[in-house]
Amino acid sequence: MQPFRYVRAADAARAVGLVAADPGAGFIAGGTDRLNLMKDRVEAPSLLVDVNAAGPRGVAAIEGGVLVGAAARMADVADDPQVRAAFPVLSQALLASASPQVRNMASVGGNLLQRTRCWYFRDASLPCNTRSPGSGCPALAGENRIHAVLGGSDACIKVHPSDMAVALLALDAVVLTEGPAGARRLALDDFYVLPGATPERETVLEHGELIVGVELKATRAAARSRYVKVRDRASFEFALVSVAVALDVEGGVVRDARVALGGVAPRPWRARGAEDALRGRSLGADVIAAAGEAAVAGAAPREGNRFKVELAKRAVARALNEVGGLS
Repeated sequence: MQPFRYVRAADAARAVGLVAADPGAGFIAGGTDRLNLMKDRVEAPSLLVDVNAAGPRGVAAIEGGVLVGAAARMADVADDPQVRAAFPVLSQALLASASPQVRNMASVGGNLLQRTRCWYFRDASLPCNTRSPGSGCPALAGENRIHAVLGGSDACIKVHPSDMAVALLALDAVVLTEGPAGARRLALDDFYVLPGATPERETVLEHGELIVGVELKATRAAARSRYVKVRDRASFEFALVSVAVALDVEGGVVRDARVALGGVAPRPWRARGAEDALRGRSLGADVIAAAGEAAVAGAAPREGNRFKVELAKRAVARALNEVGGLS
């Protein structure tokens, strides 16, 4: 392993200043992903700044919702009474993530920034446009069973691994940051970027910009929400397809809807077509089927992952049936 320096930051300003001043520096909280990337020689930071003391680690009530500290542990957020009551999809997504041991260590901020599990990216001996821009994407014609069917490009078809981010997208979460240029509020829907021709850039964060919290508003849809995850095994496995849905239903009619998919795109995928198919309609078999079809409109599967298209439709139907009380 390449030698690196390690510093504990007492506050966000100190952490931001240290990382911004060193192009090779990065932040660390739980370390459940970053340390593996270092061991695999995918990343080699010159400095790691520990941010566990740089901000709140819990869930705090705010007007109209909650503020989740970026250093909060996944397990603590999943078990928080406010989260379980007002944002069940978030608790469910977190409990479906990783293992209990990892959830006890992994932070909310780190989870949002975890890197793809594409095996070409994780093997430093192989070409990968995300890790080494311009080197190629072997997944395009190679082993691509776990890869994207939506939002990919000729440069990259990785998938984003976070369960939590899919749930937060369905909750219209806002990411709070502190950076060299000051504080920002970023809608999660605007936080991630698609690979296009520059797959090495995965978020809109600038170097030295630190996630300090995630803000959630308590809404009728958030309280009526569900997370469905389909994976190869029941424990400690990333999603082949996942779905987060949140519905505002009155008199049997869907007034508003959020549908987000995981495991199918390089970022958590907002299925706006599915939302449009639901609004103003009663949840029935035909409406649910139409939402499933709309959720995968424009899919471009590869040889190894064509099954994901049908799987996504069925996962959307299952989530809608469960949250609508139809199953």
